[in-house]
Amino acid sequence: MTARVRKASLFRNGRNQALRIPREFELPGTEVMMHREGERLVIEPMERSSLVEYLANKEPLDEPFPEIERGLPRPVEL
Repeated sequence: MTARVRKASLFRNGRNQALRIPREFELPGTEVMMHREGERLVIEPMERSSLVEYLANKEPLDEPFPEIERGLPRPVEL
């Protein structure tokens, strides 16, 4: 497998430095993970997790549930 190499542009977006990523290097989603390896900046796509995984990793709430009013209408089935 040959490595693809392409020059990319850096620019300023407010106080942040941004990178214009060429189409063939586009990553899925809207967020990435970044870390440095020496002088190298590594950008990786975020792993998508399911709702079940997300909830399993959340800390329990430290506040009680609010009281539920009686007499609320029943949901309508579509």
